[in-house]
Amino acid sequence: MTTLWDTSGTAVVKALAAERRSGGSMTSGCVLTLVVVVDEKDVHEAEEAAARAAQAHPLRLLIVIRRQIETPVPRLDAEVTIGGRLGPGEAVVMRMYGRLGLHAESVVLPLLAPDAPVVTWWHAQPPDLIAHDPLGVLADRRVTDSSLAADPRAALALRANDYAPGDTDLAWTRTTAWRSDLASAFDTLRCRPTAASVQGGDTDPSALLLAGWLSSRLATPVSVQAGEGYGIDGVRIGLEDTHDLLLCRSNGDHVVLQRAGAADSTSPRAERDLGDLLAEELRHLDADQPYGEALGAAFGLADLTNRPPTRVHIWHDPMQQTATPEPAGPSRTAGARRDRPAP
Repeated sequence: MTTLWDTSGTAVVKALAAERRSGGSMTSGCVLTLVVVVDEKDVHEAEEAAARAAQAHPLRLLIVIRRQIETPVPRLDAEVTIGGRLGPGEAVVMRMYGRLGLHAESVVLPLLAPDAPVVTWWHAQPPDLIAHDPLGVLADRRVTDSSLAADPRAALALRANDYAPGDTDLAWTRTTAWRSDLASAFDTLRCRPTAASVQGGDTDPSALLLAGWLSSRLATPVSVQAGEGYGIDGVRIGLEDTHDLLLCRSNGDHVVLQRAGAADSTSPRAERDLGDLLAEELRHLDADQPYGEALGAAFGLADLTNRPPTRVHIWHDPMQQTATPEPAGPSRTAGARRDRPAP
């Protein structure tokens, strides 16, 4: 490991090359670059998640921590390592002080793995417009997490307004098991759905996205009804034969599928580790069209997936950031919540 204080981007590039030589490798085997944007207070959590994802994907990890933007003198501190606590691959942790943080791409660009896609993950509040952050503009895939916001529904609405193919949100990733169970259940149904509802936290972005996904797939109205807590409690789908298909949480870490003419089936539904969620998103680097369709359906926005996939950087000082109005949506808004149980 090499630690650099009050350094430059050029020195960081040289330190990474030196670490690679000392490890006996002259070339990089990275298949992608993961850029993590995180606040200082959440660095440990982000590092653990990124290291877990790196176990499944050979990647170069670049962690960017913007600190004290108001500081008059810019400074860069960096830690360069291969292997160790940040996973088996190459990793650089950069703390950028002062206005350097607004030009983070000047340090990050020379560190990108050559000829490899770039994924930027904000384990922090992303800008209202991704184009305001050059680290989002340079990425092929962009990962946010609306559940971290003080108002998760409003945060997801911002993502809908600003959506471009290649965007995704970990609130969507948390619905994977629910979507899989529902898709499997429909394989054996012969009746058309007439209505559907999702029970869950009425500001939970995962519940909103699951409702949007059902609406986009079933072409039927889907409501979000308040559940017992935060997260997804269950899904009810009305069928033409007047019977309902019900997928509901049982004992916290299991779900039960109930349908007429079939025995109840139970499957585990424990909370997934943040690193597992991130690793899932890194498995596919093309645009996630079902997510775009679900996001559009959740907020009544058409043709999100037909938007241009690229963005042009728009200069913006985050110290003067203002909120973008959110579109109307199908669900109610409740108070802020940060704690998140298993989806």
